[in-house]
Order: sequence, then C-alpha cells, then structure tokens
Amino acid sequence: MLVEVCANSLESAINAQEAGADRIELCVELGVGGITPSFGLISEVKKHLDIPIYVLIRPRSGHFTYSDFDFEVMKRDIAHCKEVGVDGIVSGILFPDFTLDMGRTETLLQLTRPMKFTFHRAFDWVEDPIATLKQLENLDVDGILTSGQSPSAEQGIELLQKLKDVSSKTTIIAGGGIGPENCQIFQTAELEALHLSGTALVSHIHTDRKIEMNSSKHIQETSVAVTQTETIRQIVAAVT
Repeated sequence: MLVEVCANSLESAINAQEAGADRIELCVELGVGGITPSFGLISEVKKHLDIPIYVLIRPRSGHFTYSDFDFEVMKRDIAHCKEVGVDGIVSGILFPDFTLDMGRTETLLQLTRPMKFTFHRAFDWVEDPIATLKQLENLDVDGILTSGQSPSAEQGIELLQKLKDVSSKTTIIAGGGIGPENCQIFQTAELEALHLSGTALVSHIHTDRKIEMNSSKHIQETSVAVTQTETIRQIVAAVT
C-alpha cells in the first residue's frame, strides 16, 4: 500500500523519507489545508530526497474557486516545479456551485505533463462524487485525494470503497485523520494509497505577554481576503 506523507517543511520531508514513506506531498500551512510551498523549499527538498515529490498547487487558503490572478500564479508554480524536476502536482479547481471546473483543471493537468497529477481534496466539496470521478478519469487524472466527503477518511470509508470500485484507472488516495491506530482499516478495504502528515507540535516557546500574530478573520473557507484599492487610496491620500 502506497504511503504518501504530507510534508510541511524540509525537516518533515527528510523524516518521512527516513521512516520509509513512498512519496511526499510538499506544502506549507497545514492549519488551512495546505498551500503552495516556496520555490526555496521545493528546491531544498528536491536536493535532499530520493523518493518522489509531489507539490501542492494551491495559491491561497479558503475555497477552491480561483480568480484569473490566482490561476496565472498556479500555472507559473507548475512551470517552476517542472523546471526543478519534481514528480507530481496536486491541485484542482471548482466552480462556485461546487462542480468541477473541467476547463481550467484540464489546463493545469496539461501543463503538468509528463509529471503525475492528483486532484486534491476539493473533491470532498463536489455535489456528485461519482460523476466527478468519471469526469476526472476522462481527463486522465492519476489520483484523487479524498476523505470520502467526511471529516475523516475513517468516517468516509464507505464512499472511499465505492469510489475505488467505480474507478477504472484513477488511484483513490484516502486522506484525513489517518494514524497508526486506524491505518489498517484502509488496507482491509483494499484501498491502494494513504495520505497523512504524521505530525506532532514541537519547538515550543513561551509567548506570555506577547501579542497574538494569528488572524482568525483571515482564516475563512467561504471568502478570500483581498486588498481593496479604495481603502489604500484613502490612506495614501491621508498621509501624503
């Protein structure tokens, strides 16, 4: 059974390889579901790893309906990954009604080749997973990362099994809440691949009496924070 580790740093990537992982999905900011890592991190991981490296192409947190600006960034990130020589891309785009954006997903896939392409957990938001699976198979997507449209893959095991049975060529990758205590459930279900981070919180420091740097208002899945031209114009006028 293939074990893919969602690695959020160079240290995590090296640890995954040393532990026997089959490949990694490289990203940062696990707390928002992962976003695209920096060019520097991609290059360093490529330098240190021998196992396959897939890179998450997700330009921001929030939902999976991207602006034209977002889309251009995604295409450039794929080009960089190809230049560096990674093995695969993990990405995907939905319309606002949570159906598959076939056109732009296909564009990303074509830019990815000959690297592999996994459609990420945006799949867990689609209204008709079986029909979407068939659409993605028509695009020749290599894998689909999903929790079975549940908070955890264990809870979504029934849909995961159904997707596996329906799929003719696309690997169904179970991801979400997987650890040593439940990983064999997916092997028993005859799924082909697991996705997990295996993380623990380390490098603790004390921040007593320090101001909070996290911004909860920006961690939203229903909207995206964008700088407003008029707001900046007013501030520039006020201080100039």
